[in-house]
Amino acid sequence: MEPITSALAFLFFGFIAIVLLVIAVKTIRIVPQATVMLVERLGKFDKVATSGLNILVPFLDKPRAVYWTNARPGLASIDLREQYIDLPPQPVITRDNVTIHVDSVVYWQITDPIKAVYEINDLVGGIVQLTITGMRAVMGEMDLDHTLSQRDQINAKLRVILDEATDKWGVKVTRVDVKNINPPEDVRITMEKQMTAERNRRALVLQAEGDRQAAITRAEGEKQAAVTRAEGEKQSAILAAEGAAQARLRNAEAEMEALNRIAAAVPDGDPSQYLITMRYIESLRDMTRTNNSKVIFMPVETSAMLSSIGSIKEVLSQTGEKGSGDKEVPPPPRPRELPR
Repeated sequence: MEPITSALAFLFFGFIAIVLLVIAVKTIRIVPQATVMLVERLGKFDKVATSGLNILVPFLDKPRAVYWTNARPGLASIDLREQYIDLPPQPVITRDNVTIHVDSVVYWQITDPIKAVYEINDLVGGIVQLTITGMRAVMGEMDLDHTLSQRDQINAKLRVILDEATDKWGVKVTRVDVKNINPPEDVRITMEKQMTAERNRRALVLQAEGDRQAAITRAEGEKQAAVTRAEGEKQSAILAAEGAAQARLRNAEAEMEALNRIAAAVPDGDPSQYLITMRYIESLRDMTRTNNSKVIFMPVETSAMLSSIGSIKEVLSQTGEKGSGDKEVPPPPRPRELPR
């Protein structure tokens, strides 16, 4: 009897230990950091178990399991960190009836776990379907060229649409990025040809613009050079005219000084007659130096000219006597006979 009694006692204590272990497992729950757990009591929401040690009432409290797309079945804990959904390429028809394939990435975060569990059955699947329908709605209003060049605008519109739709689910959509937009092969080849033609056109336009600018710059340079050259010629002509004017003034002053001295030396004489005689003598000297054999008629009488030369000799002799007494005044040159 003793072995049977001891065996029954062992089984009893083992059963008690198993029951206590099960009660402990159902009572003590440790929740990881940045996750929460929804606790239901008798099928009704009771509280939110935050990260750390949580005590539940066994057989009355039960964690609420979630069944979301791409999530582990029967998941009890809810991740509060930012998550992302990578959508495969989806067919989208643009406004100009071109079918393109678009894949995107959606970044989202749970802000209210109670709404995320009780407001929608499949949170991840709902976000995926909203993204697909929103993408088709946004790109369906745009041409193919705009869908390829305005990705930032598409991302912004999609984020606003998803954020407004998921707000009642306790979800915040932080960002939406369109990764690839793949048009059909024939459309892609046509676009490449169009882009090549556009680049050639731009190259020709830029070359023509460069030639025009070069011609304008060259013309401006020639204009400036002509203006500078004309300004230099003007200044040179002005300086030459000023020099000639000063030379004439100096000659006139010298002649005036000579006439004044002659008038002072010969009070009763005529200085103008002296000046005319000297000019006449210079003219005769210049004519005799030429090889011209033609007969030259002079408008002045020879006798009057000789008398003038005699008076000039007297004036010069008187002036020499008043000056340095030992210096002789050379006689005026005799006029040469003119060829007849």
